[in-house]
Amino acid sequence: MTASEDFSHTTLRAVDKTVHRMGLSFNFGISAAEVEAGLERGINYLFWTTARTGKALPAVKAALARDRERYVLAAGPTLGWFRGNIRRGTEKLLRKLGVDYIDVLHLFWLGVSSSLTDGNVEELLKLRDEGKVRALGVSIHDRERAGKLAADSPLDLFMIRYNAAHPGAERDIFPHLDKRQPSVVAYTATRWRKLLSAPRGWDGPVMTPGDCYRFCLTSPHVDVVLTGPKNLKQLEENLDALAKGPLDDEEMEWIRRFGKAVHG
Repeated sequence: MTASEDFSHTTLRAVDKTVHRMGLSFNFGISAAEVEAGLERGINYLFWTTARTGKALPAVKAALARDRERYVLAAGPTLGWFRGNIRRGTEKLLRKLGVDYIDVLHLFWLGVSSSLTDGNVEELLKLRDEGKVRALGVSIHDRERAGKLAADSPLDLFMIRYNAAHPGAERDIFPHLDKRQPSVVAYTATRWRKLLSAPRGWDGPVMTPGDCYRFCLTSPHVDVVLTGPKNLKQLEENLDALAKGPLDDEEMEWIRRFGKAVHG
């Protein structure tokens, strides 16, 4: 395996599967045919929500039907405030996607649209015991809480905001991973495209989307970074960027300076 191939793949501890480190989100208009092209390039971490994903559904269902064990399906109910929401939402997803299990069941935006109460944890563990899910995850913006949950909770995976303008996970989350070693998925790599434009007063180089993804994956703590392309051209450019491997010291230095300037 070459250095770039090694950079592009890892074993996702949460489910003990080899994954391409660029995960695919379907929320920005990518079509079924474009999804298929991405899967042919080796993408196998599929992040599914119900928001603006209808065009991708046929390709996702077909891929899961062809070779279920190849793919890591990460999905969750729209709301997770109560155990009934979690149970009904999970079973609805299983039917919609035509699968027997979800690899990583998410509670989305923990503390805002979901809650990790004792009852909800009990329901999550019951779904796992039934074989309907294999691992438990959350997306969360509260970094201090994420750090505490990373150190002590039944959660197997954390989906967190991490990019050159918001590197706070390096202080608040990453130091707490050693004890249990949960998996980490980064999203908002481009800071909603703010990292792709020069801030006022900046006269140096500007990050490309590929730089944004490489920044996330250069961290030894990040297993997967999500990309949400609008079309095949964007997806292929993002995948091609990973062939460059991790950022070198000089690239990392200017990217951190640039991210700080974008953050303001």
